[in-house]
This record gives sequence, C-alpha cells and structure tokens, in this order.
Amino acid sequence: MKNAEELLRTSVWGPSLSAEEMAKALAGTFERTFAPGAFICMKGEPVDYWMGIVDGLGKMASHWTTGKTTSLTGISSGGWFGEGSLLKSEARRYDVMAIRETRVAFMSRSTFLWLLDHSIPFNRYMIAQLNERLGQFIGMIENERMLDTDARIARGLAALFNPVLYPGTNRLLQISQEELGYLAGVSRQRANQALKVLEDAGLVRSEYGGINVLDLEGLRSFGD
Repeated sequence: MKNAEELLRTSVWGPSLSAEEMAKALAGTFERTFAPGAFICMKGEPVDYWMGIVDGLGKMASHWTTGKTTSLTGISSGGWFGEGSLLKSEARRYDVMAIRETRVAFMSRSTFLWLLDHSIPFNRYMIAQLNERLGQFIGMIENERMLDTDARIARGLAALFNPVLYPGTNRLLQISQEELGYLAGVSRQRANQALKVLEDAGLVRSEYGGINVLDLEGLRSFGD
C-alpha cells in the first residue's frame, strides 16, 4: 500500500518534477482515510484541493434533492480528479463517495496552481488528463444511449484501466460484485448477471478478492 508521498512520486507527472517542485508538491499535500459510504467531497462545496486515490475505490456521482442518483465513473488507485473545477474556480459539480475504505491525497489549490506556473511537464500532463477525461465522458454518454446493461458494465470495467486517468489499476481488479453494481448504478444481482455474461465470453474471470480481466480490448469493444 502506498502513502501520499509515494503516490506523488510514482504518478505519471511525478518523475518529471524537479527536486524543488517535488518538495513543493509534498509540502502542500496531506492524506485522509474515508470509510465505505463516506463522501470524499460533495456537490456544491468550494474546490480547495486536487485529489488523488492513494488506495481504494471511489465513485463519482450526482445526487439530487429529488432522491435520484446518477453514477458517472469509478476512480481507482492512482487516479487524480477535480482539476477541472480548480481551473474554473467554481463550486464542485459532483459527489465522490468511497466504495470501500479509501485513502486520499489532498493537494492544496495554491500548490496545484504553483505547479502549473512552474512546471512544463506538469502542464503537459494536465492537458493529457483533461483530454482523457473529456473522451471518457463522451464515451459514457454514447454507451448510456446505445448499449445494454451488460455492455455498459463491460465498458465501465474497461474504463478503470485507462493508463492516463488510472495508471495504478492491476489486471486482478479488487472489486466485489456489490461494488461493481454501485459503480454501474445497478443492483448487485444485475451486476452478477452481467459478469456471468462476460465470463462466458472469455473476457473476465471471477476470483477470490476480485475480477481477473483476461481480455481488456474485448471489454472495450463488447456490445459493438
């Protein structure tokens, strides 16, 4: 298990920072642990931090006062989020909830903006991050409108292996059927049915402690 310092040093942008820049990043970052079901951040809050998942699993979602909830995406170990709201200086537009016990690194807004002002590699990473995030959400809209539940769950699993957004994801994905249901916005029973379909297709294998992804490209194209 990593700590916040290891997350910073091993993130895609970490090795490209100078010693001064890394020292600044470390000084401006702290770590918190969230219990399963706890909100890491909430819609409408001021955005004071850029956040990264040190260890665990989060769900980005929107909860409405009417009681309706829509799941947006999962955030696995190694993933950073919240840069868009930081750059636009707006209130947060979504909730992030811990699906299991999750440790999160919080980088202060001032540190984040200092890195943007001083590090060209960090800027290049941020452009790539924003581009990947845009592509992710365009794909999600397309999937929601065009695919059935089995295919949406397949694509949701595949999305957790984005090498830019979630570089720390292992092929043995430590996720339960219940957690997968939370991410996909379906019941555990429906997630279990979808997993059986994907297993029959030779794309995944359920194992003790998680789901072994056997054919990542097959998941990405399932339902086409």
